[in-house]
Amino acid sequence: MPNENGTWIMYGVEWDDPECLHTVDDAIDYINEVGFLPLFKNDIPGFSLEERTVPEYWWSGDPEVDPWEWREIIARRGGIAYGKFFEQKAGFISKEWMPYFANYRRDGYDFDSLWEDGKASARQKKIMDLYLDDLMDEEYYSNELKKKAGFGKEGEKGFDGVIALLQMQMYLCVRDFRQRKNKRGEEYGWPIAVYSTPEHLWGYDHVTSAYKEKADDSAERIAEHLREVYPIASEDQIRNIIGLKPGERKVAKRKKKS
Repeated sequence: MPNENGTWIMYGVEWDDPECLHTVDDAIDYINEVGFLPLFKNDIPGFSLEERTVPEYWWSGDPEVDPWEWREIIARRGGIAYGKFFEQKAGFISKEWMPYFANYRRDGYDFDSLWEDGKASARQKKIMDLYLDDLMDEEYYSNELKKKAGFGKEGEKGFDGVIALLQMQMYLCVRDFRQRKNKRGEEYGWPIAVYSTPEHLWGYDHVTSAYKEKADDSAERIAEHLREVYPIASEDQIRNIIGLKPGERKVAKRKKKS
């Protein structure tokens, strides 16, 4: 979805195109078929929900035909993970393919081990401390998570970037979009993201089931599958979809306690 001279340009298909996805159930079936899919147009032609839907229906507010509404429904149902999974942009990963993304992106690390090996930042830890071990099934509104983890005017900065990175590393996903509630329990405002762990969706054993193989072998599984379903994808484009392991990113060194 590029921006040209201040105008967002949507790409897609006509309603009667054989490749058009008409309903949220069509979208779910297609995502499960291909295994993983970005929300918006990217470097691989046709490899997005945007390019298989009718452009005019986006942001119409009608959940029957609006793909922007579908992403909320898909996240809420819990059968497919939704989050910023592809170059820190939104997309979907099926239950079948989550273990391979988790194994590669995490490099086989649960977050506590990642922290112990110095491959995670202190800001990431402040967020993940709210989810670890017996707290793995917690769900937090984005504003609630920000406050509880100590981000904001008087605290840590860069919440959105840290959250995006944790999604890229497969430690968090968007569980739902919900309206906030006031003190009387009444809903108000626009729906906002609710974050959880992928383990909350499908259990620790499933999400980590590919830990038994090398991280690079999981990456090759993903690459080979993408070559099959989108043979026009170049190797560079495939690598962008696969992403990076934690050790391949620069992490700020933690200060030693005096």
